[in-house]
Amino acid sequence: MIRQEQQSQTKNSPTVKNYTTINEAYNLPGCLITLQRQYGSYGYFAQDRFVAADKQNVTDEIALNPSHFNDHSAEQVLSTLVHEMANLWQHHYGKTSRPGYHNREWAAKMREIGLIPSSTGEAGGNETGQKMSHYIATGGKFANHCANLLKSGFEVPYVQLWDEAKAQKSKR
Repeated sequence: MIRQEQQSQTKNSPTVKNYTTINEAYNLPGCLITLQRQYGSYGYFAQDRFVAADKQNVTDEIALNPSHFNDHSAEQVLSTLVHEMANLWQHHYGKTSRPGYHNREWAAKMREIGLIPSSTGEAGGNETGQKMSHYIATGGKFANHCANLLKSGFEVPYVQLWDEAKAQKSKR
C-alpha cells in the first residue's frame, strides 16, 4: 500500500514531470539533461561530464537554463535543446574543433535541422564562432516538427517565476 502511494507521488512529482517532458523531445545518444542557471546562456553541451556510480558509464550533459523558460516560447526553449543536440551530434558523429567552437560542420547540421546559426541570434550574424546562437528557419524541419509537437499538447511543464536579471541587479 505504501509502495503504491510512493509510486503515485513519484509519477506526479514536478521533477519527474519536468524531465520526462523534456526527454520526450530528445532523440540522440543518451546524455544527462539538466537544468542549470548559467548567467548569459540559454544552454550548453558538455562532453563526458558525468560518470555512473559503477565508474564505467560516462555520459555527456545538455544543460538548459530555466531562467529563460518563462519569457521564451516553448518553441524557443525547444530550439535551445536542439541547438545543444547539434553539439552532441557533432561530438559523437562529426569532427569537432577546439572546445566551445561552433565550426562549419556544426553550422551545416544546424541548417539541415532548420535552425540558422548566428552569432547575434538574427539574420546576418556569423554562422561559426565561439559563442553562438540561432534563429528558427520559417517552414524548416524544426519549425514543422515543433509545431506538430506543440499541437499534440506538448508544453514546458514548469517555468521559473522570478526574473534572473532582476535578481542579479539586487545582488549588487
